[in-house]
Amino acid sequence: MTEKRVILPDQSGVVQVENGTRRIYWEYFGHGDKEVVVLLNGVGMMTRSWYRILLNVYPDYDVLLYDFFGQGNSSQEDEPYFIPKFCDYLMAIMDQRNIERIHPIGVSYGGFIAADLGRLYQDRLYTLTLSGILLTRETNFQMYQDLSLLFYRKPEPAFELYTRYLYDKIFGEAFATQIYGEPMEKMRTRFYEQYRDKKHCLIRLTEAQNPFFENIDRDPDAYRGIRTPTLILTGDQDRAIPNWQQVKLLNILPNSRQIMIPGSGHLTYMERPDVFWPLVKRFFAVKSLDF
Repeated sequence: MTEKRVILPDQSGVVQVENGTRRIYWEYFGHGDKEVVVLLNGVGMMTRSWYRILLNVYPDYDVLLYDFFGQGNSSQEDEPYFIPKFCDYLMAIMDQRNIERIHPIGVSYGGFIAADLGRLYQDRLYTLTLSGILLTRETNFQMYQDLSLLFYRKPEPAFELYTRYLYDKIFGEAFATQIYGEPMEKMRTRFYEQYRDKKHCLIRLTEAQNPFFENIDRDPDAYRGIRTPTLILTGDQDRAIPNWQQVKLLNILPNSRQIMIPGSGHLTYMERPDVFWPLVKRFFAVKSLDF
């Protein structure tokens, strides 16, 4: 794979939350004179996971990153985490930095946070971009989550074996072929080293999906009130959240448009950057689904 130039943040800091007992770490790229894009972490990510991606959107837009509980430089206590709280903490960061509105991009786990941003704070959004998520109860997804939790909770070598299975599930054929071997092994090893001594973070982040879907059970119309223009970018080879599940988003989100990305698995932004980023930048420019 071609090595990309790494962009470092212009500013970083923390917000204290939960009456000052917890810290949420953030990084800002830019000088506050452009619209702001927020890239929302996947479950096993942190702010620096985005560094080699940033040139796809920066410097055309400023970029805000932050770590959820259990990630990077934010608090990592072994206690329940809640997806709506992750949204609240982003609002605290935005208020600290005097950011009125944003363009959030949520892929995979980050898409759940993005969806709740639309549900709770759509007046703070210009647009909403989702990829690799679902807003309906699906048994296949529940099975995948339960299997992941089983691997996290079992003693070694269960977690080490899981990190080998994980990438088979995530990537489409073309990207997997491109990185199979040493690049994928480096990726796997970084993930394993990052979490092998703090698997509770992965457990808590994953368990946070349970109340998210319980809320959908209680209120099936919870997301139908989102009027923010919403772009759904779906990998046609996504096996983690198959495209037939993602199509259902169109019946839930009233102001949405779906585009299928050919030859991509679950991580559309990484696997097909030549398609993903030009689409989102055109979307940001017009703030409408007519682009």
